[in-house]
Amino acid sequence: MFDFQYYTPTKVVFGKNTESRVAELIKEFGGTKVLIHYGGGSVVRSGLLQRVTDCLDAAGISFVTLGGAVPNPHLGLVYEGIELCKKEGVDFLLGVGGGSAIDSAKAIGYGVANEGDVWDFYDYKRKATGCLPLGVILTIAATGSEMSDSSVITKEEGLVKRGYSSDYCRPKFAIMNPELTMTLPDYQTACGCTDIMMHTMERYFTNGGNMDITDALAEGLLRTVKDNALILCKDPKNYEARAEVMWAGSLAHNGLTGCGNDGGDWMTHKLEHELGGLYDVAHGAGLAAIWGSWARYVYKDCLPRFKKFAINVMGVEDKGTDEEIALRGIEAMEDFYRSINMPTNLRELGIEATDEDLVLMAKKCAIGVGGEMGSAKVLNEEAMLAIYRASM
Repeated sequence: MFDFQYYTPTKVVFGKNTESRVAELIKEFGGTKVLIHYGGGSVVRSGLLQRVTDCLDAAGISFVTLGGAVPNPHLGLVYEGIELCKKEGVDFLLGVGGGSAIDSAKAIGYGVANEGDVWDFYDYKRKATGCLPLGVILTIAATGSEMSDSSVITKEEGLVKRGYSSDYCRPKFAIMNPELTMTLPDYQTACGCTDIMMHTMERYFTNGGNMDITDALAEGLLRTVKDNALILCKDPKNYEARAEVMWAGSLAHNGLTGCGNDGGDWMTHKLEHELGGLYDVAHGAGLAAIWGSWARYVYKDCLPRFKKFAINVMGVEDKGTDEEIALRGIEAMEDFYRSINMPTNLRELGIEATDEDLVLMAKKCAIGVGGEMGSAKVLNEEAMLAIYRASM
């Protein structure tokens, strides 16, 4: 195992009707003028936005609103939010929605608290020295952004999707009511479950250190999400399954399942970021579409972990060679994706990419990771292109 630091400052308020405590929590963390940042019409149609603003009105907390956050959230809206906060004297951010609204709010927070262009942080040109404090009301279990140190933004010019991580952006509180996820389309629920599992798998498939307790937590989380994703396919209103998945989403990306290792691989995410940037696909679906091709490219270099995953997570029988067991585990994972109507290649995702597109994505991905990256296996641009081609 490696030495590690584990930091999770977010106060979690979990359960039914917990959104009614939003004003109390904002006051607890010093907010007096709030930007409520949200996405599309579902927050409005469901009445959630009205309940939130009513709570703030009743508590005497001033606020302004900014909607419009979309999947693969756009830098242009971040700029708009930064200007609005500065104009209105906002001192606290409230992200209402899923990962897109939360990530966008984090970027706005960086832009208000730091001079210069906020994209510099996502372009790895400099580091943030602060972030406006924010809280979260979560409506989609997926990205784990409600407890994580990361956010991902897409720059419209050049269709560049990049992530930036620092502890400054960790939310002060996260309100999590599983009932708020019950109106999601089945496809979004499945995408969310895929993203949750991938956050743990990225940390699990590593050649750099491990701990038995961390592995046990990771494997238990993966089995829990897998089992409850199948329940939600048949019974989307199942509160207990929604609750299991929602809490798993937070634990999958708050650092818990990576304690004692080298930080993880993360190349599936990096490869998917280029899909999201170029084709604007749902993040979870993009991850499912690329994972099998990545796994088959790297598994021989990380064989003990792939074997362990196959047996302990996917329930593969411990018979045959290590390589045979590992491959059956990859196949079982792809079978699971199909069972929740997730794609296992780019064509199933609806992408008919030309080879020129694949070459472009590999080039941009290599630039984005500084040339090469990976823990299960270090990948360079040539390897990235091979995985994209295999995923067709």
